[in-house]
Amino acid sequence: MEYTEKHVLAVKELLYKMADDQLILGHRNSEWTGLGPILEEDIAFSSMAQDKIGQAHALYQILHELGEGEPDTVAFMRNAEQFHSCHLVEIPIGEYDFSLIRHFLFDKAEQIRFELLGNSSFEPLAQVARKFRGEIKYHVMHADSWVKLLGKGNEESHGRMQEALNQAFPMALGIFEEGPYEEALQEAAIFEGEKHLRALWLEAIKPVLQAAHLAIPGDVDDAGAFGGRYGKHTEYLQPLLDEMTEVFRIDPAAEW
Repeated sequence: MEYTEKHVLAVKELLYKMADDQLILGHRNSEWTGLGPILEEDIAFSSMAQDKIGQAHALYQILHELGEGEPDTVAFMRNAEQFHSCHLVEIPIGEYDFSLIRHFLFDKAEQIRFELLGNSSFEPLAQVARKFRGEIKYHVMHADSWVKLLGKGNEESHGRMQEALNQAFPMALGIFEEGPYEEALQEAAIFEGEKHLRALWLEAIKPVLQAAHLAIPGDVDDAGAFGGRYGKHTEYLQPLLDEMTEVFRIDPAAEW
Protein backbone atom coordinates (compact mmCIF):
# COMPACT_ATOMS: atom_id res chain seq x y z
CA MET A 1 0.00 0.00 0.00
CA GLU A 2 1.25 3.45 -0.92
CA TYR A 3 1.32 5.81 2.05
CA THR A 4 -0.48 9.13 1.78
CA GLU A 5 0.46 12.30 3.66
CA LYS A 6 -2.13 11.32 6.28
CA HIS A 7 -0.43 7.99 6.81
CA VAL A 8 2.94 9.71 7.32
CA LEU A 9 1.37 12.02 9.88
CA ALA A 10 -0.14 8.98 11.58
CA VAL A 11 3.26 7.28 11.79
CA LYS A 12 4.85 10.42 13.20
CA GLU A 13 2.18 10.76 15.89
CA LEU A 14 2.63 7.12 16.88
CA LEU A 15 6.42 7.47 16.98
CA TYR A 16 6.32 10.64 19.05
CA LYS A 17 4.12 9.21 21.77
CA MET A 18 6.13 5.98 21.96
CA ALA A 19 9.48 7.78 22.04
CA ASP A 20 8.35 10.41 24.52
CA ASP A 21 6.98 7.75 26.87
CA GLN A 22 10.27 5.85 26.74
CA LEU A 23 12.40 8.96 27.23
CA ILE A 24 10.45 10.29 30.21
CA LEU A 25 10.06 6.95 31.97
CA GLY A 26 13.71 6.21 31.29
CA HIS A 27 14.68 9.37 33.14
CA ARG A 28 12.25 8.62 35.95
CA ASN A 29 13.66 5.11 36.35
CA SER A 30 17.20 6.52 36.38
CA GLU A 31 16.28 8.41 39.56
CA TRP A 32 16.51 5.07 41.40
CA THR A 33 20.25 4.93 40.74
CA GLY A 34 21.87 4.83 44.16
CA LEU A 35 18.47 4.66 45.89
CA GLY A 36 17.21 1.14 45.15
CA PRO A 37 15.90 -0.81 48.16
CA ILE A 38 18.56 -3.46 47.48
CA LEU A 39 21.63 -3.36 45.26
CA GLU A 40 20.13 -5.66 42.63
CA GLU A 41 17.13 -3.35 42.20
CA ASP A 42 19.34 -0.29 42.03
CA ILE A 43 21.15 -1.95 39.12
CA ALA A 44 17.95 -3.27 37.52
CA PHE A 45 16.20 0.10 37.36
CA SER A 46 19.37 1.79 36.11
CA SER A 47 19.73 -0.82 33.36
CA MET A 48 16.08 -0.54 32.32
CA ALA A 49 16.43 3.25 32.26
CA GLN A 50 19.32 2.95 29.80
CA ASP A 51 17.29 0.55 27.64
CA LYS A 52 14.34 2.91 27.47
CA ILE A 53 16.43 5.93 26.56
CA GLY A 54 18.10 3.84 23.84
CA GLN A 55 14.72 2.78 22.52
CA ALA A 56 13.58 6.40 22.52
CA HIS A 57 16.65 7.40 20.51
CA ALA A 58 15.92 4.75 17.88
CA LEU A 59 12.35 6.01 17.51
CA TYR A 60 13.47 9.65 17.31
CA GLN A 61 15.91 8.57 14.59
CA ILE A 62 13.04 7.22 12.50
CA LEU A 63 11.26 10.54 13.01
CA HIS A 64 14.38 12.33 11.79
CA GLU A 65 14.37 10.17 8.66
CA LEU A 66 10.77 11.29 8.14
CA GLY A 67 11.81 14.95 8.19
CA GLU A 68 11.73 15.81 11.89
CA GLY A 69 14.69 17.28 13.81
CA GLU A 70 17.82 15.51 14.98
CA PRO A 71 17.13 13.05 17.85
CA ASP A 72 18.92 15.18 20.47
CA THR A 73 17.14 18.32 19.34
CA VAL A 74 13.74 16.65 19.40
CA ALA A 75 14.40 15.10 22.81
CA PHE A 76 15.92 18.12 24.54
CA MET A 77 14.61 21.29 22.89
CA ARG A 78 10.85 20.92 23.31
CA ASN A 79 8.71 22.26 26.13
CA ALA A 80 6.11 20.19 27.96
CA GLU A 81 3.20 21.15 25.71
CA GLN A 82 5.12 19.77 22.72
CA PHE A 83 5.49 16.32 24.29
CA HIS A 84 3.14 13.41 23.62
CA SER A 85 3.91 11.36 26.74
CA CYS A 86 1.12 9.86 28.83
CA HIS A 87 0.59 11.09 32.37
CA LEU A 88 1.65 7.81 33.98
CA VAL A 89 5.32 8.17 33.00
CA GLU A 90 5.57 11.75 34.26
CA ILE A 91 4.73 11.12 37.92
CA PRO A 92 7.70 11.23 40.34
CA ILE A 93 9.08 7.86 41.38
CA GLY A 94 7.53 7.94 44.85
CA GLU A 95 8.16 4.83 46.92
CA TYR A 96 9.42 1.60 45.38
CA ASP A 97 5.92 0.08 45.37
CA PHE A 98 4.60 2.80 43.03
CA SER A 99 7.59 2.66 40.69
CA LEU A 100 7.33 -1.13 40.51
CA ILE A 101 3.60 -1.11 39.72
CA ARG A 102 4.12 1.61 37.11
CA HIS A 103 6.94 -0.47 35.62
CA PHE A 104 4.63 -3.51 35.52
CA LEU A 105 1.67 -1.72 33.93
CA PHE A 106 3.68 0.26 31.39
CA ASP A 107 6.08 -2.45 30.27
CA LYS A 108 3.32 -5.00 29.85
CA ALA A 109 1.65 -2.55 27.46
CA GLU A 110 4.93 -1.86 25.66
CA GLN A 111 5.64 -5.57 25.27
CA ILE A 112 2.32 -6.09 23.50
CA ARG A 113 2.71 -2.88 21.47
CA PHE A 114 6.13 -3.94 20.19
CA GLU A 115 4.89 -7.45 19.42
CA LEU A 116 2.09 -5.97 17.30
CA LEU A 117 4.42 -3.49 15.62
CA GLY A 118 6.81 -6.28 14.68
CA ASN A 119 4.31 -7.01 11.91
CA SER A 120 3.75 -3.37 10.93
CA SER A 121 3.60 -2.50 7.25
CA PHE A 122 5.93 0.42 8.04
CA GLU A 123 9.15 -1.54 7.88
CA PRO A 124 11.50 0.88 9.73
CA LEU A 125 9.21 0.71 12.77
CA ALA A 126 8.74 -3.04 12.42
CA GLN A 127 12.52 -3.53 12.43
CA VAL A 128 12.97 -1.44 15.58
CA ALA A 129 10.08 -3.26 17.28
CA ARG A 130 11.62 -6.65 16.53
CA LYS A 131 15.04 -5.43 17.68
CA PHE A 132 13.84 -4.32 21.11
CA ARG A 133 11.35 -7.05 21.93
CA GLY A 134 14.06 -9.03 23.71
CA GLU A 135 14.91 -6.14 26.02
CA ILE A 136 11.30 -5.52 26.88
CA LYS A 137 10.75 -9.22 27.53
CA TYR A 138 13.26 -9.07 30.37
CA HIS A 139 11.72 -5.87 31.72
CA VAL A 140 8.38 -7.65 31.92
CA MET A 141 9.89 -10.73 33.54
CA HIS A 142 11.46 -8.49 36.20
CA ALA A 143 8.20 -6.68 36.88
CA ASP A 144 6.09 -9.84 36.98
CA SER A 145 8.44 -11.53 39.44
CA TRP A 146 8.53 -8.66 41.90
CA VAL A 147 4.80 -7.91 41.71
CA LYS A 148 4.03 -11.53 42.56
CA LEU A 149 6.65 -11.67 45.31
CA LEU A 150 5.55 -8.49 47.08
CA GLY A 151 1.85 -8.98 46.42
CA LYS A 152 2.00 -12.34 48.19
CA GLY A 153 4.28 -11.05 50.94
CA ASN A 154 3.21 -10.03 54.41
CA GLU A 155 0.24 -7.86 55.19
CA GLU A 156 2.19 -4.64 54.86
CA SER A 157 3.78 -5.45 51.48
CA HIS A 158 0.46 -6.66 50.08
CA GLY A 159 -1.33 -3.55 51.30
CA ARG A 160 1.27 -1.23 49.85
CA MET A 161 1.21 -2.98 46.48
CA GLN A 162 -2.58 -2.82 46.32
CA GLU A 163 -2.52 0.86 47.24
CA ALA A 164 0.08 1.53 44.52
CA LEU A 165 -2.05 -0.35 41.99
CA ASN A 166 -5.10 1.70 43.01
CA GLN A 167 -3.10 4.86 42.39
CA ALA A 168 -1.39 3.87 39.16
CA PHE A 169 -4.08 1.90 37.33
CA PRO A 170 -6.34 4.88 36.42
CA MET A 171 -3.33 6.76 35.06
CA ALA A 172 -2.20 3.69 33.11
CA LEU A 173 -5.38 3.89 31.05
CA GLY A 174 -3.92 7.05 29.54
CA ILE A 175 -1.33 4.90 27.80
CA PHE A 176 -4.11 3.95 25.40
CA GLU A 177 -5.42 7.45 24.70
CA GLU A 178 -6.39 7.43 21.04
CA GLY A 179 -4.66 9.78 18.66
CA PRO A 180 -6.20 11.64 15.72
CA TYR A 181 -5.05 9.07 13.14
CA GLU A 182 -6.26 5.73 14.52
CA GLU A 183 -8.19 4.85 11.36
CA ALA A 184 -5.26 5.74 9.11
CA LEU A 185 -2.94 3.50 11.12
CA GLN A 186 -5.34 0.59 10.90
CA GLU A 187 -6.25 0.93 7.23
CA ALA A 188 -2.58 0.94 6.24
CA ALA A 189 -1.80 -2.02 8.56
CA ILE A 190 0.71 0.14 10.44
CA PHE A 191 -0.79 -0.52 13.87
CA GLU A 192 -3.98 -2.17 15.12
CA GLY A 193 -4.89 0.75 17.34
CA GLU A 194 -5.06 1.68 21.00
CA LYS A 195 -8.41 0.01 21.75
CA HIS A 196 -7.07 -3.32 20.55
CA LEU A 197 -3.87 -2.84 22.55
CA ARG A 198 -5.81 -1.97 25.70
CA ALA A 199 -7.94 -5.10 25.43
CA LEU A 200 -4.88 -7.31 25.03
CA TRP A 201 -3.17 -5.54 27.93
CA LEU A 202 -6.08 -6.09 30.30
CA GLU A 203 -6.04 -9.80 29.52
CA ALA A 204 -2.28 -9.94 30.03
CA ILE A 205 -2.14 -8.23 33.43
CA LYS A 206 -5.04 -10.11 35.02
CA PRO A 207 -3.33 -13.48 35.60
CA VAL A 208 -0.23 -11.81 37.08
CA LEU A 209 -2.31 -9.70 39.44
CA GLN A 210 -4.39 -12.73 40.38
CA ALA A 211 -1.22 -14.67 41.20
CA ALA A 212 -0.07 -11.70 43.30
CA HIS A 213 -3.43 -11.58 45.14
CA LEU A 214 -3.98 -8.06 43.83
CA ALA A 215 -7.20 -6.71 42.36
CA ILE A 216 -7.79 -4.15 39.63
CA PRO A 217 -9.62 -1.31 41.41
CA GLY A 218 -13.32 -1.01 40.69
CA ASP A 219 -15.15 2.21 39.78
CA VAL A 220 -11.95 3.67 38.36
CA ASP A 221 -11.85 7.45 38.11
CA ASP A 222 -9.70 7.98 35.04
CA ALA A 223 -10.58 11.64 34.58
CA GLY A 224 -6.96 12.68 35.01
CA ALA A 225 -5.48 10.01 32.77
CA PHE A 226 -5.94 11.68 29.41
CA GLY A 227 -4.61 14.68 27.53
CA GLY A 228 -0.93 13.78 27.43
CA ARG A 229 -1.07 12.70 23.80
CA TYR A 230 -2.34 16.19 22.95
CA GLY A 231 0.15 18.23 24.96
CA LYS A 232 -1.80 18.52 28.23
CA HIS A 233 0.47 17.26 30.99
CA THR A 234 0.84 16.93 34.71
CA GLU A 235 2.59 19.58 36.76
CA TYR A 236 5.60 17.28 37.01
CA LEU A 237 6.69 17.15 33.36
CA GLN A 238 8.13 20.62 32.77
CA PRO A 239 10.35 20.60 35.91
CA LEU A 240 11.68 17.19 34.83
CA LEU A 241 12.40 18.50 31.32
CA ASP A 242 14.17 21.54 32.77
CA GLU A 243 16.40 19.26 34.81
CA MET A 244 17.19 16.70 32.12
CA THR A 245 17.88 19.26 29.38
CA GLU A 246 19.90 21.79 31.38
CA VAL A 247 23.32 20.81 30.05
CA PHE A 248 22.16 20.38 26.43
CA ARG A 249 20.45 23.78 26.40
CA ILE A 250 23.62 25.52 27.61
CA ASP A 251 25.51 24.41 24.48
CA PRO A 252 23.54 22.25 22.00
CA ALA A 253 26.56 22.05 19.67
CA ALA A 254 28.95 20.71 22.31
CA GLU A 255 30.72 17.43 21.54
CA TRP A 256 31.55 14.98 24.31
